[in-house]
Amino acid sequence: MRPSTFTHLRRLILVTLATAALFAAPAAAKPWIGVQGNQLVDRSGNPVRLLGVNRSGTEYQCERGEGIFEGPDDEASIEAMLRWHINAVRVPLNESCWLGINYTEASFGGANYRAAIHAYVERLERAGLYVILDLHWASPRTYPSAGIIPMPDAEHSPDFWRSVATEYREDRSIIFDLYNEPRPGVPWSCWAEGCEIEDRWVGPYQATGMRQLIEAVRSTGAQQPLMLAGVDWARNLDGWLAHLPPDPGNALVASNHTYNFSACRAHCRRTLLRIAQEHPVVTGELGEGDCRHRYIDHYMPWADAHDISYLGWAWDAGNGWTCRGGPSLIKDYSGHPTSFGIGLREHLRKLARTP
Repeated sequence: MRPSTFTHLRRLILVTLATAALFAAPAAAKPWIGVQGNQLVDRSGNPVRLLGVNRSGTEYQCERGEGIFEGPDDEASIEAMLRWHINAVRVPLNESCWLGINYTEASFGGANYRAAIHAYVERLERAGLYVILDLHWASPRTYPSAGIIPMPDAEHSPDFWRSVATEYREDRSIIFDLYNEPRPGVPWSCWAEGCEIEDRWVGPYQATGMRQLIEAVRSTGAQQPLMLAGVDWARNLDGWLAHLPPDPGNALVASNHTYNFSACRAHCRRTLLRIAQEHPVVTGELGEGDCRHRYIDHYMPWADAHDISYLGWAWDAGNGWTCRGGPSLIKDYSGHPTSFGIGLREHLRKLARTP
């Protein structure tokens, strides 16, 4: 072999190795999350608190036949979120779109929907963010998933979670939020074990309970933390501990949603603190619909003091949303805050400056 050829080959090998290292680095930087006692922890056992936003759009765009994401889903749009000093993004999912059933357009459902979500999750993780995958909209029989039904349906929701958990079984940057918001009137026994439900929009159907959804996830071997929201639009967790199903993974997380129009005051906070003695607590949705931030300004410091996580609703500048209707945190996908969203942004920036 001539020296010039050897030199050229050596340079080619070095460039190849450097390029491989460049692409391997983001994967190595992915965060890891688990549950240890009553805390979320990283790979080293250090406590983790999720402070983030809900990236709305993936629950409704596909069902409307208008796409998969509302607004951009590229690295620049994620960089805009990072400027708010978040460490987590909750991604709402649509059951019909994920499974490709119930009249979902093929271009926006099934394999195409799953691939788009997977690519977005990868981008979020490369940016160092934890990702919460949330079953947001579900529907029984042949109805499209077009809104929040009282409880997930026994026909499709276990299949949904077996599919999602299989897809992300080895991904420990992920948390699974088993059902967005059980509706008012759902008894705790039904929340835990399922029941027959009569709904004005979809008629009678068999609801599945949290026990069946936990079993569906764990049957795949997935060990990720599982968020279980309370009843009454996820604002009531009074019966959460008493009705909690067993989890072979010992990684159950309590989830509540709170807004100024469904405020979490003294009784609610006592309930959360009681649960927090045994399990991590995440406020999966935190918002305010009056174009102000007085309510969240009081809630966030309280949550900070008790190691409770929270994610603002919602990072969505489309859908006709404003700081009243939505409510939306942002005016545009560059991250300019609404008069409500500025409260969350400035509080997260303040936390980032605090040792």
